[in-house]
Amino acid sequence: MSELKLTDVAKTYGNVDVLKDINLEIERGELIVFVGPSGCGKSTLLRMIAGLERISGGTLEIEGQVMNDVPPAQRGIAMVFQSYALYPHMTVRENMAFALKIAKMPADQIDAAVNRAAQILQLEPFLDRLPKALSGGQRQRVAIGRAIVRDPKVYLFDEPLSNLDAALRVATRIEIARLKEAMPDSTMIYVTHDQVEAMTLASRIVVLANKGIAQVGTPLELYETPDNEFVAQFIGSPAMNLLPGTITGTGATTTVALDCGGAAVSTIPTEDADAGKKVNVGVRPEDLVVADGDPIVTGTVDFTEALGEVTLLYFAKAPGAESVIGKLPGIHRGLRGQTVSVTAAPEKIHLFHDGRSMRK
Repeated sequence: MSELKLTDVAKTYGNVDVLKDINLEIERGELIVFVGPSGCGKSTLLRMIAGLERISGGTLEIEGQVMNDVPPAQRGIAMVFQSYALYPHMTVRENMAFALKIAKMPADQIDAAVNRAAQILQLEPFLDRLPKALSGGQRQRVAIGRAIVRDPKVYLFDEPLSNLDAALRVATRIEIARLKEAMPDSTMIYVTHDQVEAMTLASRIVVLANKGIAQVGTPLELYETPDNEFVAQFIGSPAMNLLPGTITGTGATTTVALDCGGAAVSTIPTEDADAGKKVNVGVRPEDLVVADGDPIVTGTVDFTEALGEVTLLYFAKAPGAESVIGKLPGIHRGLRGQTVSVTAAPEKIHLFHDGRSMRK
């Protein structure tokens, strides 16, 4: 039995559909990450699971029990919000214990739960401090600790790192990953707009777009075999290049004549009926290499960004092509203004027809 199951779940505000046809099963012990562009409904979906938003249609089940009309406090769920929302006059220990005291749990059980959470989160030296004496990362750990002490069936995280600076985000992200390792049977749902968090934390990623689910899969499945152009461009930074063209050769490998004048060969097989189809050739910037012959793209490097470990090449727009970005390892000086040819290995070439992957 799935830990959590969504069946045909929908959310509407008046006559406006926000989410529809959401079907998802989450198993015990998974860390599921919801990602998508702003306004796609990922936080709304999380709040529906928590019971903070009413479900307009479909059913939500937790451990086989329908939860649509069950109050939030009775769903066995704990939520960590974007804001720490700690009580400033209470110590760390008191903040973590507060919900248990409200539930009238015995004092010895409260102490045991708080001490266990503090040990997991390495908060033991800070239990008697007030929130104002903590760093941002420590405060977020206290907020997570408040969820742990309740021993819920499902943990919900709503962009918990967005208020932290870059260095703290990295450190706290690692702490959340370690927390999951320390609690392997816990089920977690995590909302973020940061694909690095999604790729590094998730057991599976749920990509939301156009009021529904665009694709569900492991991080590498979404990166290596995107189902559609949206996922192909949303996962990965910089986004996948898409170059329009026409299929000119079919069979075990497929040849595409590109509108910009180059050619691409893909290991995605096609049939005779596919000849002449208009497609978009997808290639990730990091898969492009400087070519001696048979290039995918030949163009003038309009701009470069030297990042140390890699150099980003921005090609000027050519007729029939959008901007192309290359990502070459190492430092490459003096390429700006130069004419450069790039290609990619056939197994790295994706083909999309009508927005959908042609990979069978």
